[in-house]
Amino acid sequence: MVFIMKRTESNRLHETALEHLVGGVNSPVRAFKSVHGNPIYFERASGAIVTDVDGNELVDFVQSWGPLIHGHAHPKILEKVYQKMRDGTSFGAPHLGEIELARHVKRRFDHMDMVRFVSSGTEAVMSAIRLARGYTKREILVKFDGCYHGHVDSLMVKSGSGLATFGIANSPGIPKDTVATTLVAPLDDVGAVEYLFEEHGDEIAAVVIEPLPANNGLLIQSGAFLKRLRSLCDQHGALLIFDEVISGFRFKHGSYGQMCGVTPDISALGKVIGGGLPVGAYGARREIMENLSPLGPVYQAGTLSGNPLAMAAGCKTLELLDGPAYDYLESLGKILDENIEPVLAKHNYPIRLVRLGSLFWFSPGSGDPPKRADQISNDVGIFYADLHHGLLERGYMLAPSAYEIGFLSTAHEEIHITGMALALDELLTEMGAES
Repeated sequence: MVFIMKRTESNRLHETALEHLVGGVNSPVRAFKSVHGNPIYFERASGAIVTDVDGNELVDFVQSWGPLIHGHAHPKILEKVYQKMRDGTSFGAPHLGEIELARHVKRRFDHMDMVRFVSSGTEAVMSAIRLARGYTKREILVKFDGCYHGHVDSLMVKSGSGLATFGIANSPGIPKDTVATTLVAPLDDVGAVEYLFEEHGDEIAAVVIEPLPANNGLLIQSGAFLKRLRSLCDQHGALLIFDEVISGFRFKHGSYGQMCGVTPDISALGKVIGGGLPVGAYGARREIMENLSPLGPVYQAGTLSGNPLAMAAGCKTLELLDGPAYDYLESLGKILDENIEPVLAKHNYPIRLVRLGSLFWFSPGSGDPPKRADQISNDVGIFYADLHHGLLERGYMLAPSAYEIGFLSTAHEEIHITGMALALDELLTEMGAES
């Protein structure tokens, strides 16, 4: 049943924000441009529920775009941060919290001998690439169409037609020379990557990939494809970089790379690692990491890197991510499958549910889900905009973009998922009656 969702105050604030912020937002996807209406302004949040400035309460499946694996305002995380805050919010100097979080990370990513903390996932990937180029003394980078690694100039590229080509910047403001050393290949295409190595093998510094691409839909890659990347890098002396900013810490038995039996040279992390505060990290074996300043010539620094509040939030978040927590997340995922898939099938709606662990995506089309960006239907936004708006009007918040995924947290309960399924059934029934 549709509740009466007030938007008066959110709309008023957005009009004010347009006078002061570019597009009224500080990150483009928040603008709601691909879905109906203006953005919603949040006032507070707790667990799985967010409350906006108009007093609407919404079940949140965005969870700050992934970091909040334990939901909003988890009391144990807040208490840990509060304790640290009383001793100072930033030191710009070493402290125990950095060592503690590094130990947590290394336990879960055992190929890392050493870790460097930064303040975002974008910064982590950018720094990992610089390190790889410095270590190999090569310049060319291989990335994949459909993998987003943050707004780093050299990574803001798209592939050309046909076989993999040198990248073309897909944002103004990026010099041609900056992307001239970036090659782009399709995901799940061994032949294209082999071709790149045949042509440029002794020039390629690194291959960077989201082993579980989750920023352009949830494009689940095969272990065989990732293993071939590993062997090609080994054969040609290139490094393999896994961007697990989204997928990192989302699985009980390790990262997605570990689940596939593939060990990268460098891993980049973010989101969950900070428990809702700005943290990123990258790490590798000692011989690679010792190329970083102050031990080596590759320079990277950050005023707020290792911030004590962020380290505290990250430590408590990972402490809470024990076996039972992962089991609970998987049980929620199965409930999602069991309740959403029959509704979509019942109405023959051209969207399918794709899920792995606590990550899910309403994917356009039917049959096997896509593994590559070019397999995503061009009309995805049309169907998703109606789905997003209808669920929002029924009290369920999904990401305001057809290409963004959903997140389950330990704060979600069965009723939140079954409620969304009932709302979806009602919505699709209504839409069918109107068509």
